[in-house]
Amino acid sequence: MVSLLFMGFALLMLISAFYDAATMTIPNWISATLIVLFLITAPLAGLGFQDIGIHILVGLGALVITMAMFAFGWIGGGDAKLFAVTAIWMGWSGLLMFAIYTALAGGLLTLFLLLARQWPMPSHLQAWTWSARLLKPGGDVPYGIGICVGALLAFPETSLFLTVNGGG
Repeated sequence: MVSLLFMGFALLMLISAFYDAATMTIPNWISATLIVLFLITAPLAGLGFQDIGIHILVGLGALVITMAMFAFGWIGGGDAKLFAVTAIWMGWSGLLMFAIYTALAGGLLTLFLLLARQWPMPSHLQAWTWSARLLKPGGDVPYGIGICVGALLAFPETSLFLTVNGGG
């Protein structure tokens, strides 16, 4: 059962990345569903009340930091919420690697888009609104992609995952 819930987490992360790439937004229902899914998964995975509380505190701390980043215009509001709710899943044990993987993936994505935006867009891509928005010179970066990559790379190293899969 918990493995199916873990797959639900991964699927929602992928949906958020694709949604962000296509629309430059991450809908609130994704973040809300990730919170509810965590609250169902954590006790089934064997986390106690105190451990669940620590995971939630990690997410709240991440929310404070990412909302400050949003206030400075460094990331979007959807990115801030998605990073924070994903931090709940990572907990304290996975937070650092999640942040590192996210920063690396987001940085590579940004470099790729900066390079791709220097070239004229092929005519067959201009017909699609999402690709025109994604490749528009000076456009935003759908950082939900980096958050997704960071989450999927870091999650197997978390105590939540390792506890369920015999490594914790």
